[in-house]
Amino acid sequence: MVSRIDRRQVVDAALRLLNEVGLEGLTLRRIAKELNVQAPALYWHFKNKQELIDEMATAMFRQLAVSLAWEGGELTAAGRPWQDTLREAGRGLRRELLGYRDGGKVFSGTRMTDESYARPLENLLTHLTGAGFTLRQAVQAWLTLYNFTVGLVIEEQSIHPDPVAPEHRDPAYDMELRSEKIGVGYPLAAMAGEEMFGDMDRNFEAGLRIIIAGIEVTVGPEQAS
Repeated sequence: MVSRIDRRQVVDAALRLLNEVGLEGLTLRRIAKELNVQAPALYWHFKNKQELIDEMATAMFRQLAVSLAWEGGELTAAGRPWQDTLREAGRGLRRELLGYRDGGKVFSGTRMTDESYARPLENLLTHLTGAGFTLRQAVQAWLTLYNFTVGLVIEEQSIHPDPVAPEHRDPAYDMELRSEKIGVGYPLAAMAGEEMFGDMDRNFEAGLRIIIAGIEVTVGPEQAS
């Protein structure tokens, strides 16, 4: 028996539902209902939820590569400063992940289901090595920025879980309540809450500057010799 739905339809439905119910609420049964099919029809394409999440992450990466014109576009254009390339790659990754509820969690720890990641990665590494990085340095630079970005997005989405209304804050991150609980004995820790859980755009840009400055003095092209 051949399923009347294909993998792409399942993934598209899963990404739509993700914004409504989050990763925890996303079940194969719920996706089947969205597609108006019986749940067993989905197992024709995906053995379990993790296989589906891997495919969702792959679809998100494909969109990222398109939005950043990673495949031979401006991001990796010859002569572009490597700092700008890494900056925009990090910003683009964060922007794409924030477009989906729990996007950071979906992306974290997943495996790409095809080779669509290979060309963008090849272009990025070609650009960095062309700027003077060794291959090892280029990989370390990108991996550090990638891990920082995904990790920050996971934290950010726990504070602001709804991508449709990102101004809404989870009540668990009430700054006044936090300050009341720890402010008397731990004044600096209390004040640090606003820095850690306040302006996430500012936090991301600050981290980006620190990472790129660190790359410049540790694994940048001038350190290759």
